[in-house]
Amino acid sequence: MVGIVTGGSKGIGLAVARAFLDRGMQVSISARHEADLERASRALGNADRLLAIRADVRDAAEAQRLVDDTVRRFGGLDVLVNNAGVGRFANVADMTIEDWRQIIDTNLSGVFYCTRAALPAMKTRGSGFIINISSLAGKNSFTTGAAYCASKAGLNAFSEALMQEVRHDNIRVSYVMPGSVSTSFGDHESPAGSDTSQTPGADWKLTAEDVARVVVDLIDHDPRSLPSRVELRPSRPRKG
Repeated sequence: MVGIVTGGSKGIGLAVARAFLDRGMQVSISARHEADLERASRALGNADRLLAIRADVRDAAEAQRLVDDTVRRFGGLDVLVNNAGVGRFANVADMTIEDWRQIIDTNLSGVFYCTRAALPAMKTRGSGFIINISSLAGKNSFTTGAAYCASKAGLNAFSEALMQEVRHDNIRVSYVMPGSVSTSFGDHESPAGSDTSQTPGADWKLTAEDVARVVVDLIDHDPRSLPSRVELRPSRPRKG
């Protein structure tokens, strides 16, 4: 089985890539920065089953290249995990136009570009699974989160429509909505930041590995049924 994980050099993406490799899959990870990919490749090992590709999902041509290089290397594509994301938080009056564009272009348009590129390969394969990493922010809006919440709400709606569109092609679509995840976040590439270690004082939060386990469980779920949306929360959140 062959998978692509965008934003796969850090946080949730790195945890998903590791879980896929542990499962015996062939995996491509993407990120914008070569240094991040080099660190991730060293951490993941499995050089024969891992392909690290520098690609910016905000660019449709680079999203297409990510898919094409993966298919060329591994012979096909079975799973796409749209994980790459940006979080920048400010009141609407204080947000720059560039910040808005980066959030929407990465968190929403990037998912469209990668999905559009992946669908022909999956249809050729006769099956596939697309898993979009969203956020509970897509349904629970908060101050300073207008752009981020809008991008995730849009991602949820995109996922719902896509699920109905491709299910008769034997392509399943799910989206995962984590709550608080214990990785640094904000101005980072991946929905939960940079590494999978618990940050101090955040042991009540989800870990990136918790999210990765959900992704693997979705892939392994009996194809007779589809958990199309998964909401994932800390069991015992900090009392406010």
